[in-house]
Amino acid sequence: MAKTKSTYRCTECGWTSVRWVGRCGECQAWGSVDSIGAPQLKQVAMSAPSTKAVPIGDVSATDARRALTGVGELDRVLGGGLVPGVVVLLAGEPGVGKSTLLLEVAARWAKQGRRTLYVTGEESAAQVRLRAGRTDAVADELYLAAESDLGTVLGHIEEVGPSLMVLDSVQTIGTAEADGSPGGVTQVREVTAALVRVAKRRGMAVMIVGHVTKDGAIAGPRLLEHLVDVVLSFDGDKHSGFRMVRGVKNRFGPSDEVGCFEMSDLGIVEVTDPSGLFTTERSTPVPGTCLTVTMEGQRPLLAEVQALVSPSPDGRAKRVTNGIDGSRLSMILAVLQRHGRMPLHERDVYVSTVGGARLTDPAADLAIALAVASAHRGATTRTNAVALGEVGLAGDIRRIPGVARRVAEAKRLGFSVAVVPHVSDLGKVDGLRTWPVPSIGDALEWIGLPAPGNVTPLR
Repeated sequence: MAKTKSTYRCTECGWTSVRWVGRCGECQAWGSVDSIGAPQLKQVAMSAPSTKAVPIGDVSATDARRALTGVGELDRVLGGGLVPGVVVLLAGEPGVGKSTLLLEVAARWAKQGRRTLYVTGEESAAQVRLRAGRTDAVADELYLAAESDLGTVLGHIEEVGPSLMVLDSVQTIGTAEADGSPGGVTQVREVTAALVRVAKRRGMAVMIVGHVTKDGAIAGPRLLEHLVDVVLSFDGDKHSGFRMVRGVKNRFGPSDEVGCFEMSDLGIVEVTDPSGLFTTERSTPVPGTCLTVTMEGQRPLLAEVQALVSPSPDGRAKRVTNGIDGSRLSMILAVLQRHGRMPLHERDVYVSTVGGARLTDPAADLAIALAVASAHRGATTRTNAVALGEVGLAGDIRRIPGVARRVAEAKRLGFSVAVVPHVSDLGKVDGLRTWPVPSIGDALEWIGLPAPGNVTPLR
């Protein structure tokens, strides 16, 4: 008889190999290649369906009515609350506040008279109770269990009968029915699949805490993100206390919404108007600063860019950024040197945001350029103006999305002038003057930055 050969398959992308390797040859994932034995084609027997297929118009939409969690910023990201049977994955770096946020959600859910089960595999029940007492998250309908076995967790669900379950975290739960140790690729896949099945069967909302790798990606198989209904990313600067929940995937709502929070001694607090967190309050203007309005999902946020330009002592110009992509800054500096006639190749340039904000929106290019030019020439920009626009390599100011919403936010915050790309179709905005500029040279001239050696007062 022919000897059966083993086959190894990647659990991430399905790539196969005749021998085991530590790294997938297709998707380059580590530790994702498992033995599956010789592939065999099996014919699936037909079975009678338990429920008949019905026209989509006859399906009741009230069975999927959303329920508010009580945390307004999270409800905003979820699209209006939790749908019955939804499975939400919340991922973030260690110490960012994932457990604190979900404990707050579980408490507010339970305080509305809805039974909630909080399962922790990382802490003891006493440790969670201590944190709940500090953050005022103690409720009669909130049940707590410290377990690391999947079968026991499913038993708690059947016994308690919650409408919401929080699992902290999926990497700490294991089952004897799957190979590997808890946190491995196979274990995480089986645990998540079991929770998805019980959530759909009972109509119970499930919120799962997930870990991330050192690169910021969600730990575990890529299949994990496909199994769940909603994927949220929880990030922020540990030194500032400001946190953001970003929607990555959402089957029941928009996937580009952002919720803002702030960590305090009493727990996590919602920030309904976060624009003031990313600016500096000062009585007199200083060189090297410029304000812009960036879009985080569908939410416009006011942000401040600060720049410092100084002579390089050793002739090797340095570029240091904080909250801004370094390659993006290098491109903007090249445009300023070529089209703004600024000799920055022998200068050290430092650019940073205020409040730990991360500016990835190309619409912040013009504000970065004006802040650097202001610092280089030692002149101040207008204090009542915001700059919006993407800087092109030809020195042109390109069109940006959502310019009307950005200008409306600037007007709401009390600004009277907005520098925008000349192709923007805004019309007349009451209470705010828009100044279209076609190029970086026109923006520098209008904003009042003097030419080298000729310092003139602002208009």
